[in-house]
Amino acid sequence: MAQDVRFAGYAAIFDRVDRGGDVVRAGAFGSVRAAGVPLLWQHGPGQVIGAIERLEEDARGLRVIGRVSARTAAGREAAAGLKAGALDGLSFGYRVREARGGGAGLGPRELLALELVEVSLVTHPMQDRARVHKVEGFTPTRAPSSNCA
Repeated sequence: MAQDVRFAGYAAIFDRVDRGGDVVRAGAFGSVRAAGVPLLWQHGPGQVIGAIERLEEDARGLRVIGRVSARTAAGREAAAGLKAGALDGLSFGYRVREARGGGAGLGPRELLALELVEVSLVTHPMQDRARVHKVEGFTPTRAPSSNCA
């Protein structure tokens, strides 16, 4: 029988322009709490694959600890990808509360205050460094190891 898989990583990295031309600034997530933030598969609203156990802003970005449930087919697929090292992308869904800049010729849009809606395991994250860096019992080769606690 498949088992749940616990992981840690960064859903957002501060001060790096993403593929959409946005840059998240430190403090954008405010006093965000893990309670009620779903873990989705590829941003699919009907694809809840687990839960976010912990999230916090640190000097690098929005660090998350999550658990992928083996109760659904999508959860089992995501867990298998994590354990195999084939899946390590993280992303987040949000509503903009405050931003500045952006637009034609104005440089990146700076995201200053966000409402976090969800965190997703994804194949291709918008921020190239938004990655899983630790899976319980396995360390992906893409990023340095860190504890899931």
